Amino acid sequence: MIIKESQIVEFKQNWRDEYLQYISGFANAQGGTIFIGVDDNGKIIGVNNARKLMDDIPNKVRDTMGMLVNVNLMSDNGLEYIQIVVPSCSMPVTYRGKYYFRSGSTLQELGGVALHDFLLQKMNLSWDSTPVPTATLDDIDRSAIDYFLRCATDARRLNADVLHDSTEQVIKNLRLINEQGQLTIAAMLLFGKDVLRWCTNAQFRIGRFGTDVSDLITQDSIACPLVLMPDRIIEVLRSKYLITPIHYEGLLRKEPLEIPEEGLREILCNAIVHRNYMGADTQMKVFNDHITLWNDGTLPTNFTIETLMGEHESHPRNKLIAKVFHLAGFIETWGRGYEKITNAFTKENLQVPVFSEVRGGISAIIKRERFMEQEVKNGAKDNSGSKEIVEKNVIENTVEKTVEKTVEKIIDIIKSNPNVTIKELSLVLNITRRGVEEQIKSLKSKDIIRRVGPDKGGHWEVIR
Repeated sequence: MIIKESQIVEFKQNWRDEYLQYISGFANAQGGTIFIGVDDNGKIIGVNNARKLMDDIPNKVRDTMGMLVNVNLMSDNGLEYIQIVVPSCSMPVTYRGKYYFRSGSTLQELGGVALHDFLLQKMNLSWDSTPVPTATLDDIDRSAIDYFLRCATDARRLNADVLHDSTEQVIKNLRLINEQGQLTIAAMLLFGKDVLRWCTNAQFRIGRFGTDVSDLITQDSIACPLVLMPDRIIEVLRSKYLITPIHYEGLLRKEPLEIPEEGLREILCNAIVHRNYMGADTQMKVFNDHITLWNDGTLPTNFTIETLMGEHESHPRNKLIAKVFHLAGFIETWGRGYEKITNAFTKENLQVPVFSEVRGGISAIIKRERFMEQEVKNGAKDNSGSKEIVEKNVIENTVEKTVEKTVEKIIDIIKSNPNVTIKELSLVLNITRRGVEEQIKSLKSKDIIRRVGPDKGGHWEVIR
């Protein structure tokens, strides 16, 4: 034979009833052909009971899986072998209560999240269309709705008259409520007041590390309506994690991020739209010389990283979330995301991020070329441009910047809630009580805040 084993071809030397799993796997994927009496190299060796198998195999497939396959008797140089042609089925096909799927040249037994996603896809649904019976319109954040409407009208993907639509009308127009009047999980993640109430993993984690992952300097967890998340992430990165090299265009001062913001936003939006929300949190790790972003969720069937980097169709994991992001002007629907990322980085003569499929998710590695150039320059000014000094300066600058933002947050919280406790500050700021106490002590010594009344029953006051 001149063909080889592939996504749609499987060779077996003899028939065994357990090979019905392969029929289930082909039927649940894109269909395929199984040859009985052919070795792994594609050499025809024949089977002695070919004519009997012609009767047995169709009956066993029909009785165990309720489907029909085309079984043909083939011959070559006096050797008889069997060809089983398996069609792709629109409904899930099980074998003895288990689901199988043909991926590449391997057979996979589906379970857990993979099985859940598969069943939804077969019904032309996505996870984000799951109804949330206990959710009501009171759980929707109107400010998130308004932000989306402004973005969508600015992008000219919705008419300006929608700006005055009620929350219920917007949700209905976006098909984020089912026929029974139940809000979907997409509605609660996109616009919910408390997204973690509906999905505990709907947050974006950022960590600043030193030399390796064991050297954690600071961290943040961002949990907010998904339509606001790209902006919130950029805001946190700008204020705490990335540098903004200053330059002038004429008399106009410019402070762009060290990484092309257009490309970074595209990466973030793709992560939000395509992630598996039943898996782990999305994680961004910021190191001295690079950033890694890992997002839970495998590629669509038959997709590879090379597929993503070339021309391809858009296959969003979460269709409703993707639709809203498209209408808001955050993403396209033509599978051009990675092209936009590449163009954004090459336009500024920076290395293009490297994407890979690892640990059941998609990873992106972004080099911090401008940051490292700046640190080397700073080290040279101090007559100490060694790698060790650069890393020391990086860590010290990061810690200093983190302390400044923490102090600002403490002052803002006290202004809005003078009765706030040390314990509450610790929980909100995600730092230890001792850390809060040190900052409070420093603020009091600088006459920025003071305690009015006793420790218990008193309140804080911002002096200046």
